[in-house]
Amino acid sequence: MSKNSLTVTDNRTGKTYELPIENDSVRAIDLRQIKVNSDDFGMMSYDPAYLNTASCKSTITDIDGEKGILRYRGYPIEQLAEKSTFLEVAYLLIFGELPNKDESDNWNNRIMRHTYIHESLTKILAAFRYDCHPMSTLISCVSAQSTFYPEAKEIDDPEVRLKQIWRILGKLPTLAAFAYRHRIGRPYNYPDATRGYTENFLYMLDFMNERNYEVSPVMAKALDVLFILHADHEQNCSTSVMRSVGSSQVDPFSALAAAASALYGPLHGGANERALRMLEKIGRAENIPKHIERVKKGEERLMGFGHRVYKNYDPRARIIKGIADQVFAEVEINNPLIEIAQRLEEIALSDDYFVERKLYPNVDFYSGIIYQAMRFPVDMYPVLFALPRAAGWLAQWCEMLDDPEQRISRPRQLYLGKGARDYVPMNKR
Repeated sequence: MSKNSLTVTDNRTGKTYELPIENDSVRAIDLRQIKVNSDDFGMMSYDPAYLNTASCKSTITDIDGEKGILRYRGYPIEQLAEKSTFLEVAYLLIFGELPNKDESDNWNNRIMRHTYIHESLTKILAAFRYDCHPMSTLISCVSAQSTFYPEAKEIDDPEVRLKQIWRILGKLPTLAAFAYRHRIGRPYNYPDATRGYTENFLYMLDFMNERNYEVSPVMAKALDVLFILHADHEQNCSTSVMRSVGSSQVDPFSALAAAASALYGPLHGGANERALRMLEKIGRAENIPKHIERVKKGEERLMGFGHRVYKNYDPRARIIKGIADQVFAEVEINNPLIEIAQRLEEIALSDDYFVERKLYPNVDFYSGIIYQAMRFPVDMYPVLFALPRAAGWLAQWCEMLDDPEQRISRPRQLYLGKGARDYVPMNKR
């Protein structure tokens, strides 16, 4: 008997089965051999919300939740946030290695050349109500682009696939900025490809035809680092949607629109908004003890603390806290929410109730306050999440398409409904 296997005894039949172990896991399909009767379907694993089920093999993002470690392609997130740029990290995620100088220049130039959108898309944007949520607008416009670039469905052609990656990364900030400008009733600012990626995005958001207009380097750098922190995070809800929809071999615009729709949910891309709303609800530092007591009684939730994966301090939260200090100094803002946030963090890291439950601050805790200081309206928060996460979605999509083990996504179910029964005419019901 191999040591690299799992021995299972079915107590219903007394039969013993040996299941191979690979990468500290067993294949769910190997359970199918476990049957009571020969004509049974066979054993399945039941795992709602995929709490302990791996749906793929990946070499992109490595997370150790117990130790609070996050790495992209092996590089610690702390090093990338300090030394890299978002576009360089996007290249790393998609191609597996950091680019050299020529590769980086070509990559940046290609993406910035694709920042302009088709003029017909501006007419689609104009059709939305003035108060339409910018995330809804973004999702709709991303999906619509599959009609502008019909060749995008040729996903097995490397050149075609790469061009769609340039297009998506280039055009997303423009669509987001236009959605924002439409939301506030201002004319669109077209891209300036001479600027950096996040600098150009902030320019499209804010420029009002001022003379000698300059984007704050501190704000552009802060947003670039935030984009790095949000670029990928393993098999989260939206990423698994990108893979699942992409497994049907649909074009990347359609798959990415589906992923963005998943991100739109308040439990995913809206988490930083919920953390900000909590701080606003607390209002003043003297109200913190009362809120903490309500949390302990189960009457409130401590938003921005705890994580499905991390059972230690979210490494992104440490980085983002430093960014917060830089942004607040730049805007010279005296935000009472900062004091509340800092006090909540102190309590969570010292109070036995929170320490025992491993409720450490996560990336959403400070990001909402930073976006507020940068004057982003709350409904732009999920959009700001979607822009960098597109790099991770595309990396995961490419990896899925190139994985020979992947097939169209089709989970099983445990049917617990009624057995076979005959139709009853309406007059006899």
